[in-house]
Amino acid sequence: MVNFVGAGPGAEDLITIRGAKLLGSADVIIYAGSLVNPALLQYAREGCEIYNSALMNLEEVMEVMLDAERKGKMTVRLHTGDPCLYGAIREQMDLLEEYGIAYEYCPGVSSFCAAASSLNAEYTLPGVSQTVIITRMAGRTPVPERENISSLAAHGATMVIFLSTGMLKELSEELMAGGYAKETPAAICYKASWPEQKVCRCSVGNLYETAVNNDIKKTALIVVGNILGDDYALSKLYDKSFETEYRKAKE
Repeated sequence: MVNFVGAGPGAEDLITIRGAKLLGSADVIIYAGSLVNPALLQYAREGCEIYNSALMNLEEVMEVMLDAERKGKMTVRLHTGDPCLYGAIREQMDLLEEYGIAYEYCPGVSSFCAAASSLNAEYTLPGVSQTVIITRMAGRTPVPERENISSLAAHGATMVIFLSTGMLKELSEELMAGGYAKETPAAICYKASWPEQKVCRCSVGNLYETAVNNDIKKTALIVVGNILGDDYALSKLYDKSFETEYRKAKE
């Protein structure tokens, strides 16, 4: 049995209860060492075999899983955040299906949620944005042309941009080409929820300079949008004049 487990955004106590229990019962753990907080390995039981997938390719990862399965062992594949986002889990699950190996997927807290927490931000403010676009810049791994940053920026929605800290000059240009003003609020959230968390508020026009001045080169999320400003409409949900299934309106 293989369990894909979301490790959460970094803080060792932001893994789910289910995820921690699976780590504690695993015979083998393969963790994404370049991104997962190694403090999470404290949940592993004594004698558990631990592998760092940052040093492995897909074939090597699969061989460890297959070997564990042959020996009747339970494997936890520990991915950062929630592995549904940039986790490269589909290819692993498809191979497990080919080999007839059972697997399950335990979700985790995504780093984009931790970034909002670090900013004390709400991504979907009434009157400002009701849509969150999660994306990344094209780099060594391309993105579909229809999903380039400038096209997505044209919506003016909240954007959370992964895997792009090393391309902030280009990102600023793409965001402005798509319609964001140079002064649009933005933030760089470095290792949100980790002990070394760093949050830098800035604007679309000075993302690169902000990163340089704060020595941020990787492992950061970029948040863009007017939800980082101060103007928004109050929610109808708690408006006393707004009637719901559970509450009568009051004058």
